[in-house]
Amino acid sequence: MATALLTDPIDPVMASRLEQHARLLRLTGSDPRELEEAVAAADVVIVRRAIPADFLSKAPQLRALLRHGAGLDFIPLAEASRLAIAVTNVPSVNANAVAEHALGVMLSLARRIGVNDRGIRGGAWDSLREAAPLTTELRGRTVGLVGYGNIARRLAAICRSGFGMNVLSTRRSGAETSEAVTFVDLSSLLEQSDFVVVACPLTEETRGMIGAAQLARMAPTSYLVNVARGPIVDEEALAACLADGRLAGAGLDVFASQPLPADHPFRRLDNVVLTPHVAGISGDSMRAMSEAAVADAIAVLGGKRPVHLVNAEEWPWILSRWEGLAAGSDDNAPTIAG
Repeated sequence: MATALLTDPIDPVMASRLEQHARLLRLTGSDPRELEEAVAAADVVIVRRAIPADFLSKAPQLRALLRHGAGLDFIPLAEASRLAIAVTNVPSVNANAVAEHALGVMLSLARRIGVNDRGIRGGAWDSLREAAPLTTELRGRTVGLVGYGNIARRLAAICRSGFGMNVLSTRRSGAETSEAVTFVDLSSLLEQSDFVVVACPLTEETRGMIGAAQLARMAPTSYLVNVARGPIVDEEALAACLADGRLAGAGLDVFASQPLPADHPFRRLDNVVLTPHVAGISGDSMRAMSEAAVADAIAVLGGKRPVHLVNAEEWPWILSRWEGLAAGSDDNAPTIAG
């Protein structure tokens, strides 16, 4: 029977469904050696943590890496393609969860919800009320979306229709306009936005894209929200801006090093809302991501093309390799139904 590796828990109903098609192998810790051995033993891997590229050449029966999420930075796509290993992801299903989280952070920053909560627990009251006139409403403000994928599109709709905000965005295709969103270059977006939300993939082009020079273009009354990936933003430069009052605040769900180190300066700043990379995780989104990932895993185990195949250009070679694995199997080795 084939082996399916779960690198972290998935929806239990979907796990039970997958167990009808494969023996489930679950990781119990974060030991890299345990992960390497598990990948080597698997036919398919449902990915919720980073898989090092050098693990793949040591996994001769591995057919697919199935990302339980949208971002592909956890998967060495080029190496998987070179070895004819299928790569899938789950596009768009957690976009609403991330968009709602980003909006919640924006509200928390604008209305000082976290500051008020901590202050009351610490015995404050009058000083918090005196500071209330310093807060702002979202209506009439401008939100700038760095990237315009599924998450940004959903957030744009909520911000414009639900809160009466002006929406800017930047994307590779350049400046253009639509009824709901005005597309501008990054510099203009940073200068004009009250809230800048980073919602683009991490690539070599976007790594470090928001650095000291870009942060300097933002108004001191503006806020930065990152629900994408930590390395897109220069954390040292951002911390300096927040500490010096050159930015009003930030909401951060992702970091260059995760978990966030105990001595990180973000922990000492009162104008930062911190969450542990949970923007895309809700009961609803986890079920939807698990359902899509498991459906593709079952397709792979049946020798069929998965719906959300990322490296589609390699499909003929991938299928040929799968057929070779099936033909060379014996009664005790994992097999694929042709």
